[in-house]
Amino acid sequence: MQNAGKYWLIALMLLGGVAAWYYFSETPPPAPVVVAEPSAPAAVESTTPRYPVPRPGRQQQGERELMPLPPLDDSDSYFALALIDLLGGDIDTQLVKTGLIERIVTTTDNLTRSHIAERIRPLRAVPGTFLADAEEDEESYTLDPANFARYEFLVAMLERADIEQLVDTYRRFYPLFQEAYVNQGYPDLYFNDRVVEVIDHLLETAGPDDPIRLIRPHVSYEFADPNLESLSSGQKMLLRMGPENAARVQQFLSTLRSQLVAPDGT
Repeated sequence: MQNAGKYWLIALMLLGGVAAWYYFSETPPPAPVVVAEPSAPAAVESTTPRYPVPRPGRQQQGERELMPLPPLDDSDSYFALALIDLLGGDIDTQLVKTGLIERIVTTTDNLTRSHIAERIRPLRAVPGTFLADAEEDEESYTLDPANFARYEFLVAMLERADIEQLVDTYRRFYPLFQEAYVNQGYPDLYFNDRVVEVIDHLLETAGPDDPIRLIRPHVSYEFADPNLESLSSGQKMLLRMGPENAARVQQFLSTLRSQLVAPDGT
């Protein structure tokens, strides 16, 4: 698992983009609608960031001044090109390219909540068909480990990301992330603080030792264990991608956290 822990942005996109299917739907989702699913404002407000965004070096600051950011409502193509430059052309087919920064902000904020609406996800559905093995009673099921391979290419994409380019891209676009966060109803809070909170929440996720059992009370599958079913959308996604993939995601999130809380980015 070398180079793990390098990419908060795509890590959260990965979790948020597929967490909309935490009920294990077998049917494809409808076409996405342009964003906006605002979250309820946090009860505790802040006037200064708890985790200031790491400051760029002198050379990076000069480059940023030479390339001003576009307005938030005109940033989709610009930001998509930055992601493609970081991750390669494969990510291009996965992105939902309308309201991209707003989708990432809203999805990140909702990873600690029970549900993420399909219309706010930044990534398209994970390819492949969901598989569940029926038990003898034909009323309960077991999550088929073959599903875990569906997430492998995205997790591998995270691990290939260059940490220096990632951090620079995050710094460069942070004013737009913060603007989108304020627009979601958090005028006195800071998006980087929320990112660290969400990472801490995801790192608390512990997978079950036994095979994951499911039930199907309606069209979609749910966890049979009520303790698992009560988890947040982000934690359910970690379970759904399998223990190896989840461990890799948590490893790079842990490393990433240590970089996000460093005031000088070191």
